[in-house]
Amino acid sequence: MEWLFVNFFVENGYSINICDMASKEYKNRWLLIALIAIALIPIIITVVELITTEKESVIFMGDYDPIIGVVVITYYVGLFGLGVFWFTKQLIALSRLNNETSKAELMLLKSQVNPHFFFNMLNNLYGLVGRDAKKAQELILKLSDMMRYSIYEGANSLVTLKEEVDYLKNYIELHKMRYHKKIDIRFDCQIEKDYKVVPLLFIILLENAFKHGVERLGDGAYVHVKIVALNNEIQFTVENNFDSAENSKGPGIGLKNLKRRLELAYPKEHELSFFTIENVYTDYDGPYIFKVQLTLSNL
Repeated sequence: MEWLFVNFFVENGYSINICDMASKEYKNRWLLIALIAIALIPIIITVVELITTEKESVIFMGDYDPIIGVVVITYYVGLFGLGVFWFTKQLIALSRLNNETSKAELMLLKSQVNPHFFFNMLNNLYGLVGRDAKKAQELILKLSDMMRYSIYEGANSLVTLKEEVDYLKNYIELHKMRYHKKIDIRFDCQIEKDYKVVPLLFIILLENAFKHGVERLGDGAYVHVKIVALNNEIQFTVENNFDSAENSKGPGIGLKNLKRRLELAYPKEHELSFFTIENVYTDYDGPYIFKVQLTLSNL
């Protein structure tokens, strides 16, 4: 596991010098020991005086010249200041380490987003090339755009909401070209301002709607998507029908991945809600409807 973690850092441009890290840790340790030893010298002198003299008590530095006393007090004040500086430096270093660790984990989680979708599309293309070359070419172009976005834009810390919406629309168009059945797909956008967002967040929720709903139902399947962006808030909603018999498992890796990314990127500034209700629409197949809503605030 350690080697995998190191490889991930190296592959993503992080430089790791184990020898330098060990050398710095060694020097810091001996510096701390030296400071503690120097600080104990006056106390050791006082203890020696108590032991070697017949006095019942000894005033600290009492028999020394007042100038020496001032020097010693100044020394202790400086030592205390140095200790505060060292402690503050350690806290800053720890904070930076935690921040870098969070960034690294976020990058690793982003790299795991929907790879099986691309594998499925490539398998479909393999069968489509012989039947409909023109349609296969269109699929390849859209798939190429999606892969380019996932690799290059997905590596950025933030992208525009418009870019994310275009990515979602490409995903939907690819699915429309894949299926040979009637699907009711609606995409409603109400974007007042083109906010910056973490890339590849919404795709997981949309992918689940197709994977657990459309792919397992007949012609009566539907996916309704809505994005509302206003007042420094984005609300992303996906609703789809599904067959409960096909969805008995718990949350998959994708949703767990999304929850962790939201915790890292939007701590206390997001809300992810899931609803399952009975299907009351006569035009749509499946006994149940699944609705998920993701809200990002304080953008």
